[in-house]
Amino acid sequence: MSYVYAAVIGILIGIFIFGLKTGVGCGFSTVKRRDVLILASGYFIISIILGSLVEMVDQSYLEGISNLGMTLHVFVALVLIGAGIYTQKKWSCGHDVSKKTFLVISVPCPVCLTALFVSCMVLASTLEISGWKIGILVGFVFFISVISSTWVFRKMKKTPEDLGTAMMFLGIFYLLGAMVVPAYIKAKKLNMTLSSGGELEIVPLLIFALFIIGGYALNNIRGQ
Repeated sequence: MSYVYAAVIGILIGIFIFGLKTGVGCGFSTVKRRDVLILASGYFIISIILGSLVEMVDQSYLEGISNLGMTLHVFVALVLIGAGIYTQKKWSCGHDVSKKTFLVISVPCPVCLTALFVSCMVLASTLEISGWKIGILVGFVFFISVISSTWVFRKMKKTPEDLGTAMMFLGIFYLLGAMVVPAYIKAKKLNMTLSSGGELEIVPLLIFALFIIGGYALNNIRGQ
Protein backbone atom coordinates (compact mmCIF):
# COMPACT_ATOMS: atom_id res chain seq x y z
CA MET A 1 0.00 0.00 0.00
CA SER A 2 2.85 2.39 0.79
CA TYR A 3 4.23 1.76 -2.70
CA VAL A 4 0.89 2.75 -4.23
CA TYR A 5 0.77 5.99 -2.25
CA ALA A 6 4.36 6.79 -3.21
CA ALA A 7 3.58 6.19 -6.89
CA VAL A 8 0.46 8.38 -6.79
CA ILE A 9 2.26 11.21 -4.99
CA GLY A 10 5.14 11.00 -7.45
CA ILE A 11 2.80 11.24 -10.45
CA LEU A 12 0.89 14.18 -8.96
CA ILE A 13 4.15 15.99 -8.21
CA GLY A 14 5.19 15.36 -11.81
CA ILE A 15 1.91 16.87 -13.03
CA PHE A 16 2.44 19.90 -10.77
CA ILE A 17 5.95 20.40 -12.15
CA PHE A 18 4.65 20.02 -15.71
CA GLY A 19 2.16 22.80 -14.94
CA LEU A 20 5.08 25.11 -14.20
CA LYS A 21 5.70 25.27 -17.95
CA THR A 22 2.38 27.01 -18.41
CA GLY A 23 3.07 29.17 -15.36
CA VAL A 24 6.36 30.36 -16.88
CA GLY A 25 4.59 31.49 -20.04
CA CYS A 26 1.88 33.32 -18.13
CA GLY A 27 4.17 34.76 -15.47
CA PHE A 28 6.90 36.06 -17.77
CA SER A 29 4.48 37.58 -20.30
CA THR A 30 2.10 40.52 -20.04
CA VAL A 31 -1.19 38.63 -20.36
CA LYS A 32 -4.12 39.55 -18.15
CA ARG A 33 -5.17 37.60 -15.07
CA ARG A 34 -8.45 36.72 -16.73
CA ASP A 35 -6.60 35.00 -19.55
CA VAL A 36 -4.52 33.03 -17.03
CA LEU A 37 -7.69 31.88 -15.27
CA ILE A 38 -9.28 30.86 -18.58
CA LEU A 39 -6.17 28.89 -19.55
CA ALA A 40 -5.97 27.11 -16.19
CA SER A 41 -9.69 26.28 -16.36
CA GLY A 42 -9.19 24.93 -19.88
CA TYR A 43 -6.55 22.52 -18.58
CA PHE A 44 -8.95 21.42 -15.85
CA ILE A 45 -11.69 20.63 -18.36
CA ILE A 46 -9.27 18.88 -20.73
CA SER A 47 -8.01 16.70 -17.87
CA ILE A 48 -11.56 15.57 -17.09
CA ILE A 49 -12.15 14.74 -20.77
CA LEU A 50 -8.90 12.77 -21.01
CA GLY A 51 -9.69 10.97 -17.77
CA SER A 52 -13.06 9.94 -19.16
CA LEU A 53 -11.36 8.49 -22.24
CA VAL A 54 -8.97 6.35 -20.19
CA GLU A 55 -11.41 3.46 -19.87
CA MET A 56 -11.74 3.31 -23.67
CA VAL A 57 -8.00 2.80 -24.30
CA ASP A 58 -6.15 -0.39 -23.42
CA GLN A 59 -2.87 -0.08 -21.52
CA SER A 60 -1.10 -2.04 -24.25
CA TYR A 61 -1.13 1.18 -26.27
CA LEU A 62 1.05 2.94 -23.70
CA GLU A 63 4.26 2.13 -25.56
CA GLY A 64 2.84 3.48 -28.79
CA ILE A 65 1.74 6.65 -27.05
CA SER A 66 5.20 6.99 -25.53
CA ASN A 67 6.89 6.64 -28.92
CA LEU A 68 4.54 9.22 -30.40
CA GLY A 69 5.34 11.55 -27.50
CA MET A 70 9.06 11.39 -28.30
CA THR A 71 8.37 12.44 -31.90
CA LEU A 72 6.23 15.31 -30.71
CA HIS A 73 9.01 16.33 -28.31
CA VAL A 74 11.25 17.19 -31.26
CA PHE A 75 8.57 19.20 -33.04
CA VAL A 76 7.56 21.16 -29.91
CA ALA A 77 11.23 21.75 -29.04
CA LEU A 78 11.95 23.36 -32.40
CA VAL A 79 8.84 25.54 -32.14
CA LEU A 80 9.81 26.65 -28.62
CA ILE A 81 13.35 27.57 -29.66
CA GLY A 82 12.10 29.49 -32.69
CA ALA A 83 9.45 31.35 -30.68
CA GLY A 84 11.99 32.16 -27.96
CA ILE A 85 14.41 33.69 -30.46
CA TYR A 86 11.57 35.67 -32.06
CA THR A 87 10.37 36.98 -28.67
CA GLN A 88 13.83 38.19 -27.67
CA LYS A 89 14.55 39.77 -31.06
CA LYS A 90 11.27 41.71 -31.03
CA TRP A 91 11.79 42.82 -27.40
CA SER A 92 15.27 44.12 -28.22
CA CYS A 93 13.66 46.18 -31.02
CA GLY A 94 11.12 47.66 -28.61
CA HIS A 95 8.17 45.42 -29.47
CA ASP A 96 6.39 43.21 -26.92
CA VAL A 97 5.03 40.10 -28.62
CA SER A 98 4.81 38.03 -25.43
CA LYS A 99 1.00 38.23 -25.45
CA LYS A 100 1.10 36.05 -28.56
CA THR A 101 4.25 33.97 -28.23
CA PHE A 102 3.44 32.89 -24.66
CA LEU A 103 0.83 30.63 -26.22
CA VAL A 104 3.61 28.43 -27.59
CA ILE A 105 4.71 27.49 -24.07
CA SER A 106 1.38 27.80 -22.23
CA VAL A 107 -1.41 26.37 -24.37
CA PRO A 108 -2.05 22.60 -24.34
CA CYS A 109 0.50 21.12 -26.73
CA PRO A 110 0.63 17.49 -27.97
CA VAL A 111 3.39 16.67 -25.47
CA CYS A 112 1.37 18.09 -22.57
CA LEU A 113 -1.81 16.30 -23.62
CA THR A 114 0.08 13.03 -23.96
CA ALA A 115 1.57 13.45 -20.48
CA LEU A 116 -1.83 14.22 -18.97
CA PHE A 117 -3.46 11.24 -20.68
CA VAL A 118 -0.73 8.80 -19.60
CA SER A 119 -0.88 10.19 -16.04
CA CYS A 120 -4.64 9.66 -15.93
CA MET A 121 -4.26 6.13 -17.29
CA VAL A 122 -1.57 5.14 -14.78
CA LEU A 123 -3.44 6.68 -11.84
CA ALA A 124 -6.71 5.02 -12.84
CA SER A 125 -5.07 1.59 -12.99
CA THR A 126 -3.15 2.16 -9.75
CA LEU A 127 -6.01 3.50 -7.65
CA GLU A 128 -8.76 1.53 -9.46
CA ILE A 129 -10.97 4.63 -9.61
CA SER A 130 -13.21 5.85 -12.42
CA GLY A 131 -11.40 7.76 -15.11
CA TRP A 132 -13.43 10.95 -14.80
CA LYS A 133 -12.66 11.13 -11.08
CA ILE A 134 -8.96 10.77 -11.87
CA GLY A 135 -9.39 13.53 -14.45
CA ILE A 136 -10.79 15.85 -11.79
CA LEU A 137 -7.83 15.10 -9.53
CA VAL A 138 -5.26 15.65 -12.27
CA GLY A 139 -7.04 18.77 -13.50
CA PHE A 140 -7.19 20.24 -10.00
CA VAL A 141 -3.45 19.70 -9.46
CA PHE A 142 -2.65 21.24 -12.84
CA PHE A 143 -5.00 24.18 -12.16
CA ILE A 144 -3.33 24.94 -8.81
CA SER A 145 0.11 24.61 -10.40
CA VAL A 146 -0.68 27.12 -13.16
CA ILE A 147 -2.27 29.70 -10.87
CA SER A 148 0.33 29.50 -8.10
CA SER A 149 3.37 29.42 -10.39
CA THR A 150 2.06 32.35 -12.44
CA TRP A 151 1.72 34.40 -9.25
CA VAL A 152 5.24 33.47 -8.11
CA PHE A 153 6.86 34.20 -11.48
CA ARG A 154 5.15 37.58 -11.76
CA LYS A 155 6.56 38.51 -8.37
CA MET A 156 10.02 38.08 -9.93
CA LYS A 157 9.34 41.06 -12.24
CA LYS A 158 10.67 39.29 -15.33
CA THR A 159 10.48 40.69 -18.88
CA PRO A 160 9.54 39.11 -22.23
CA GLU A 161 13.28 38.73 -22.82
CA ASP A 162 13.35 36.26 -19.92
CA LEU A 163 10.35 34.51 -21.46
CA GLY A 164 12.34 34.03 -24.67
CA THR A 165 15.27 32.59 -22.72
CA ALA A 166 12.97 30.20 -20.84
CA MET A 167 11.39 29.03 -24.08
CA MET A 168 14.76 28.31 -25.67
CA PHE A 169 16.01 26.50 -22.58
CA LEU A 170 12.85 24.39 -22.42
CA GLY A 171 13.19 23.63 -26.12
CA ILE A 172 16.74 22.35 -25.59
CA PHE A 173 15.49 20.30 -22.63
CA TYR A 174 12.80 18.73 -24.85
CA LEU A 175 15.43 17.84 -27.44
CA LEU A 176 17.52 16.16 -24.75
CA GLY A 177 14.47 14.22 -23.60
CA ALA A 178 13.77 13.04 -27.14
CA MET A 179 17.36 11.77 -27.41
CA VAL A 180 17.94 10.26 -23.98
CA VAL A 181 14.59 8.59 -23.19
CA PRO A 182 14.45 6.31 -26.28
CA ALA A 183 18.08 5.31 -25.67
CA TYR A 184 17.27 4.47 -22.06
CA ILE A 185 14.21 2.41 -23.03
CA LYS A 186 16.24 0.52 -25.63
CA ALA A 187 18.95 -0.18 -23.07
CA LYS A 188 16.36 -1.53 -20.62
CA LYS A 189 14.93 -3.82 -23.28
CA LEU A 190 18.37 -5.23 -24.00
CA ASN A 191 18.93 -5.75 -20.25
CA MET A 192 22.05 -3.64 -20.34
CA THR A 193 23.70 -2.45 -17.16
CA LEU A 194 25.82 0.59 -16.51
CA SER A 195 28.81 -1.61 -15.73
CA SER A 196 28.76 -3.16 -19.17
CA GLY A 197 30.41 -0.05 -20.62
CA GLY A 198 30.24 0.30 -24.38
CA GLU A 199 27.97 2.89 -25.92
CA LEU A 200 26.27 3.84 -22.66
CA GLU A 201 29.46 5.46 -21.41
CA ILE A 202 29.21 8.16 -24.05
CA VAL A 203 25.66 9.23 -23.14
CA PRO A 204 26.65 11.45 -20.15
CA LEU A 205 29.33 13.08 -22.31
CA LEU A 206 26.81 13.82 -25.05
CA ILE A 207 24.38 15.36 -22.56
CA PHE A 208 27.13 17.48 -21.05
CA ALA A 209 28.28 18.62 -24.49
CA LEU A 210 24.73 19.54 -25.52
CA PHE A 211 24.31 21.66 -22.41
CA ILE A 212 27.56 23.49 -23.21
CA ILE A 213 26.52 24.07 -26.83
CA GLY A 214 23.05 25.20 -25.74
CA GLY A 215 24.43 27.64 -23.20
CA TYR A 216 26.91 29.04 -25.71
CA ALA A 217 24.14 29.52 -28.28
CA LEU A 218 21.86 31.27 -25.81
CA ASN A 219 24.65 33.65 -24.78
CA ASN A 220 25.35 34.53 -28.41
CA ILE A 221 21.68 35.13 -29.13
CA ARG A 222 21.24 37.34 -26.07
CA GLY A 223 24.47 39.19 -26.91
CA GLN A 224 23.14 40.07 -30.35
